[in-house]
Amino acid sequence: MAVVTAAIEAVELYRFYRAGDEETLALRGVSIRVFAGELVAVVGPSGSGKSTLLACLAGLDEPDGGQVRVGDVRLSHRPERERAALRARRIGMLFQSENLLPHLTVAGNVDLVQHLAGRVDRPLRDRLLRELGLADRAGVAASRLSGGETARAGLAVALAADPAVVLADEPTGELDDTTELRVLELLRERADTGVAVLVVSHSPAVAAVAERRIELVDGRVRGD
Repeated sequence: MAVVTAAIEAVELYRFYRAGDEETLALRGVSIRVFAGELVAVVGPSGSGKSTLLACLAGLDEPDGGQVRVGDVRLSHRPERERAALRARRIGMLFQSENLLPHLTVAGNVDLVQHLAGRVDRPLRDRLLRELGLADRAGVAASRLSGGETARAGLAVALAADPAVVLADEPTGELDDTTELRVLELLRERADTGVAVLVVSHSPAVAAVAERRIELVDGRVRGD
């Protein structure tokens, strides 16, 4: 039987921080796998290691032990320049805020991400904006968008380079219930096309639409 490679995988991740004589263990041997077509929610109390895990998965932070793989390529323990290039090509990042540069237009924000990924694809950009209901807002500065439009434009940026993996950090934390459900529907639709989606969130609505829920407690996986 053929072995299916995870779209993104963490293997025995350890991460600790020192402040003077104090040492904080943020991750204690965390292993997870997310496959193409899955929408997985990572939940847990504040301070459980969720944001640290996401930063390591994205290559924004380096684990002190273990490794992260994106497909068949190791992401961790490489120079920052190599991690950034791999992230730009294969991983879409969706944050609660700060996905957009306010002085650029919606289309300009998407173009910038594609440029960084080395993939300028105007048909893809235009299709994303149509699918997200933003075609008529393409030329509008990000600073002039409504809250719901900003959330959808942030998702367009996360998907701009047609990534294999989308990592989302509390993407619906500041949204009203209606907009939250719409963003989750869009993430679910993207997973249905074969993208691996991992969402860190406290929202019950996120956990409700996910196939799997991974619970972190004190830097360890307590349930999957």
